[in-house]
Amino acid sequence: MAITNFRLTTGQYEENFADIHPPFENLTAALVEANRCIFCYDAPCMKSCPTSIDVPKFIKQIATENIKGSAHTIFSSNIMGGGCSKVCPVEKLCEGACVYNLMEEEPIQIARLQRFSTEKAIQEKWPLFTRKPSNGKRVAVIGAGPAGLSCAHVLSREGIDVTIYEKEAKGGGLMTYGIAAYKVTDQFCEDEVNYVLSLGGIEIKYNQELGRDIHLADLQNQYDAVYIGIGVGLARQLGIPGEELEGVVDAISFIYDIRSKDFSEVRVGENVAVIGMGMTAIDAATQAKRLGAKQVTMVYRRTQAEMPCTQVELDIAKLDGCNIIWLAAPQQIIGEDGKVTQLVCSNMVLGEPDASGRRSPVETGETTILDVDMVIKAAGQMPFEALVSGINLQNQYGKIVTAANGVTSIAGVFAGGDCVNGGREVVDAVQAGKDGAAGILNFLSVS
Repeated sequence: MAITNFRLTTGQYEENFADIHPPFENLTAALVEANRCIFCYDAPCMKSCPTSIDVPKFIKQIATENIKGSAHTIFSSNIMGGGCSKVCPVEKLCEGACVYNLMEEEPIQIARLQRFSTEKAIQEKWPLFTRKPSNGKRVAVIGAGPAGLSCAHVLSREGIDVTIYEKEAKGGGLMTYGIAAYKVTDQFCEDEVNYVLSLGGIEIKYNQELGRDIHLADLQNQYDAVYIGIGVGLARQLGIPGEELEGVVDAISFIYDIRSKDFSEVRVGENVAVIGMGMTAIDAATQAKRLGAKQVTMVYRRTQAEMPCTQVELDIAKLDGCNIIWLAAPQQIIGEDGKVTQLVCSNMVLGEPDASGRRSPVETGETTILDVDMVIKAAGQMPFEALVSGINLQNQYGKIVTAANGVTSIAGVFAGGDCVNGGREVVDAVQAGKDGAAGILNFLSVS
């Protein structure tokens, strides 16, 4: 067993990382699906969308072949509506709320319809918004992820000049660096960021990291307000023996490498264990398999009933051939010559519910041993506690504390997204950006 790259041919990589959710092939196909919608009054699909996209309206616009109007409806609520149509867990949001589910019929394919309109708008570079004349106000946004881009777009539409400071070489944040490559391509992420910037009044300065290249106090002096949307990105450690061995990596770094390098350059083991059962764990496991790992085993300390990922995501992992061991918690990683050889797991049973409401896993005293050459840790992400504490923002274990509309403990400084909530969906970050923009507009007395 060995960790190596170039496990597959170029053609195999292209096939394995092709778009997992193909779009409608043409307008006719989109029209057929759009005309299934019954355009509910007080639509539950709209209520279940964190950004409150008027779903019946944009679908009706597609049905009447008003594609440009449909895209405007979507982007008015969610400027990242194109990306969200690819990565949102719609089975527990809009499509999960569709009334067709109550009729035991397939729900409207809302995500594919949303993708149809937004992709066309992005590809055709439709100028759907007009920016108000510059009013002389300047705002700094830290982070070019969904929260930061959403905030910047709302502010710029109101005539505010926005400068975004981004620590990476590309914008998009989680969309670009943290989601499975078969869900959303690098090219689409770049096109989506460029579409947001096409409004005007927004500049992104790349390779600018908070605490290293830029400092909050300096930005406060230079700008009328500051919005922080730095997300989360520190992998939670397991705290078990052997975690330092070669071959033990965290899922965040693993997925980052896949998104920032050519697929052939990313090293993967032959027998891989993935610890965790969240969306990040699924993305890590499926991509390890698609990179050429012969066997991928997911290890989760609870049962399927308690898993944080959706059934749709779990099905992707199963279809990719990933094995799953329920009720197993990592106890020790064993190595030879400094490299991983085995993962020892404690067999668990479920006890009483914990603070999250899920039943707590309890050790049985028995173990399961897996022969592996790579262990991917996907046991959760942590906020940048040291960074946040260093800039004297009120926080709870690194999560920035905010009041309504992103107001923080420092006047003129606002925050939102994963750095506040600890990590939710992309669409939640987009809404947080909108809320922060509303708070900034109020603070600056811009109506």
